[in-house]
Amino acid sequence: MRVSRLMLITLRDVPAEADIISHQLLIRGGFIKRLTGGIYAYMPLLWKVLKKITRIVEEELETKGCLQTLLPQLQPSEIWEKSGRWKSYTEGEGIMFSLKDRQGKELGLGPTHEEVITQIISQTIHSYKQLPINIFQIQTKFRDEIRPRFGLMRSREFIMKDAYSFHENEYDLQSTYAEMRNAYKNIFTKCGLDFVCVDADSGAIGGAASQEFMVTADSGEDLILISTDGKYGANQEKAVSTFEEGESLANNKPSIIKTTNQKTIEELCKYNDFHPSQIVKVLAYLATCDDNKKHPVLISIRGDQELNEIKLSNEISHKLKRNILAIRAISNEDIQKQGIDDIPFGFIGPDLSDNVLLKAKVWEKTFIRLADNSVKGLKSFICGNNIKDEHKVFYNWSLINTKQVVCDIRKAKPGDRCIHDETQNLQECRGIEIGHIFQLGTKYSKSLNATFTNEKGIEDPFWMGCYGIGISRLAQAAVEQNHDDLGIIWPVSIAPFEVIIIIANVKDTEQKNIGEEIYQKLIQTQIDALLDDRDERAGIKFKDADLIGIPWRIVAGREAKSGLVELHNRKSKTTEILDLSSVFKKLSEEFNTKKL
Repeated sequence: MRVSRLMLITLRDVPAEADIISHQLLIRGGFIKRLTGGIYAYMPLLWKVLKKITRIVEEELETKGCLQTLLPQLQPSEIWEKSGRWKSYTEGEGIMFSLKDRQGKELGLGPTHEEVITQIISQTIHSYKQLPINIFQIQTKFRDEIRPRFGLMRSREFIMKDAYSFHENEYDLQSTYAEMRNAYKNIFTKCGLDFVCVDADSGAIGGAASQEFMVTADSGEDLILISTDGKYGANQEKAVSTFEEGESLANNKPSIIKTTNQKTIEELCKYNDFHPSQIVKVLAYLATCDDNKKHPVLISIRGDQELNEIKLSNEISHKLKRNILAIRAISNEDIQKQGIDDIPFGFIGPDLSDNVLLKAKVWEKTFIRLADNSVKGLKSFICGNNIKDEHKVFYNWSLINTKQVVCDIRKAKPGDRCIHDETQNLQECRGIEIGHIFQLGTKYSKSLNATFTNEKGIEDPFWMGCYGIGISRLAQAAVEQNHDDLGIIWPVSIAPFEVIIIIANVKDTEQKNIGEEIYQKLIQTQIDALLDDRDERAGIKFKDADLIGIPWRIVAGREAKSGLVELHNRKSKTTEILDLSSVFKKLSEEFNTKKL
């Protein structure tokens, strides 16, 4: 390819709408063009990158025996209603674009394809002898993001690889899950990325277990906690840890103290010489289920710990056996709308009576009561007295007349001791999710009545796995991890071109001839080369080459008359003056091609 025919338009200034460096560089380098918020055109340079990533993915999955397909992007609402996900995906903060056809039938633009593939497999596969099956596709997905941002990182239209496996039992699912985890490691390694694999929350996809693959980057949206020995890693939404023991409180006579206007943990400690770890903090939340019921929730957690709302939502979902559409803290405005007797926020105790909910207009009339593990072992503590400006001191659980489900709903944090080895601590870093794998179990097969005949002639639901890679997101994540002040530094395996040849002065016959000779030779040996044949100043060409991040640069300049050219490595920034045979030898070794 010649730059003169590439439609290459680069920008020197940083785009106003781009907040992170990878987004800025993709726009400045002419890789993407914004149409509207969260919707981008992939220009020729980026399309080449995406095709190279796609090829790596396809080749690796084909070696694992995966079958490639292409599923409909328009999906009928009925199958989503059967799985129980239509409302959670289309109402409230749901991310599915929904529409009606001319007959009034409801449809959704596919954000994911669990329901579709499950229905198709149930109509196609009938016997255990046909299992296992692992089928994948690479196509555009649509998600109505509340706040699309960071370019391709969180866009409303994007390219994704999603795969789905079907099995006769859990053991076979786990075997394929491990195989796919290794395949993902191979894919991301071949793409030239530094990545970590961490435990993750399954979210709206569901299932028994899941892991995320993260590109480590300071701008990453996800906080990752990794053990100092590298043997454990998890997204903070999922991370577990051993919390430090708090400061013990004396077993004095239980009493009530006045705590006027001391609503926060900080105020309570400041005026009474308490430590946050001696306090049972009680939080009031509201969970909205997919059956539209609204459940008030009362949470007890140690005063020095933070609530993990993802863990909380999962715990409530498990208890109610319903999908949770939304979860949030209850406010004064909420209780006023419900006509509820005053709830003394800041002074609530674990034993707040359900009677305060009797007048609720919409809410359920009893609290779901949960207690974090951090309060379970407290033998003496401080908590609210359920009366404004009053707290209980030196109380214990035998004096608190309430029943709570004890569970892990706290945020693990850096410095916590690790579950697998208490001599190890958690450290934090930030990451960009580029892949996610799930053990779905029988969640979708049961809800969609997708079964096969097992070895005994009995109908069983399929065991399923799900495996996703954000193809377009991976491309930008590679830029976020590989750049400098001059521009992008693409990993060779996914670079739009492997080598760029710059003719410093196209009006100089010797420079032009040697540049053309190098270009033709590289093309013949299937090295992906780009020839900058523009009638521009050499400085402009150098800046553009650095900006778009081509790994190797050959410059046909003043030394051309002596048969010499300049060979520059974009990553190491090393430059050599070589004759053509030496250049060809070095590049043939680098790209493992036939002798040039």
